[in-house]
Amino acid sequence: MYDIIIIGAGAAGMTSALYALRNGKKVLVLEGESLGGQIATSPRLENFPSIKQISGEQFADNLFEQITALGAEVEIEKVTGIEKNGKIFTVNTEYNKFEGKSVIIAAGVKHKHLDNGRPDLVGKGIYYCAICDGAFYKGQEVAVIGDANSALQYSLLLAGYCKKVYVYTLFDKFFGDASLIKALRAKENIEVRPETMVVGFKGENELTAIEYKDKNGNLHTHELPAVFIAIGQIPDNKAFSNLVDLDKDGYIIADETCKTKTEGLFVAGDCRTKAVRQVSTACADGAVAATNCSIYLESLAD
Repeated sequence: MYDIIIIGAGAAGMTSALYALRNGKKVLVLEGESLGGQIATSPRLENFPSIKQISGEQFADNLFEQITALGAEVEIEKVTGIEKNGKIFTVNTEYNKFEGKSVIIAAGVKHKHLDNGRPDLVGKGIYYCAICDGAFYKGQEVAVIGDANSALQYSLLLAGYCKKVYVYTLFDKFFGDASLIKALRAKENIEVRPETMVVGFKGENELTAIEYKDKNGNLHTHELPAVFIAIGQIPDNKAFSNLVDLDKDGYIIADETCKTKTEGLFVAGDCRTKAVRQVSTACADGAVAATNCSIYLESLAD
C-alpha cells in the first residue's frame, strides 16, 4: 500500500514525488512512456529560476536522481484507469494493479498531430521531436512547422548541424520568447516562410516532399527529406474521466489547489486547466499537489 501514487514522471510528477518524499510519504511513480515528459525533449531550458541554461534531458535526469535517492519507486507502466473503493484508490496499468491512499495525476500532454500528418511516414521523414531525430539529417535541408517556443527551439537546434532549415508558419509572426525569435532571425541558414499552410506530404516508404499553400492560395511543392512538426500539445485524460471533470478540450478541471472533485485525487502540471504551461508552473503544481495531498493523508489518521 502506497501513501501516494503519482501518474507521470515529468516535471510536475517528479516534483510531486520530491515534496511527498520529503514529507515522509511512501511514493510510487508510474510513467507510461519516457522519463522526464515534454521537458526532456527540449534542447535548452533557459527560463527556470537560478539556472542560466541546461538541457531539458539533464534537468529531467537531475530530478529523477533526486527522487530516487530519497526512495521513490518508479515503474514504466501505462495507466489505464483509476478506481476508488472507500478511501482506497486502485490504479490499473496494462500489467498490474497498485493500491494507494491518494493519487496525483501528472500525465502531461502529448504532441498535437496534423490532421493530414501521414502516420505511415512518422519516423520516416515526419518527426515530432527534433532533439531525438534531428541529428540523422546533419548537412541536409529540413523543415519545421510551427510558430511557438518549441518550433523556435527546434529550428535553432537543427540550424546547428543542418545545411538549411525552413520554418513554415501559419501567421506572419511568432508566438514565442523574444530572445528565441531574435536568435532565429540572426541565423543565416534559417528561412522563415510565413502565412503558409502545409496541406500534404509526399512519399511512399519515406518522405520526399511537402505540399503547402501560400497566402494567396497557390499550391507549391518543397522537396526535402525531413519535417519536424511542433504545433502544440493536447491532453490525454480519458482514462480518468470517471473520477474527474474534464473541460471541452480534455483538461482536468482544477484550480490552484490542484484538487479534483474526488477527495484524495489531485492533479498537477500541463494536464489540468490553467493559463500558463511552463516547466516552472509544472513544478509549482507538483509542490502544491503533494503538499495538499500530504495534508489530506494526515486527515485520514484523525
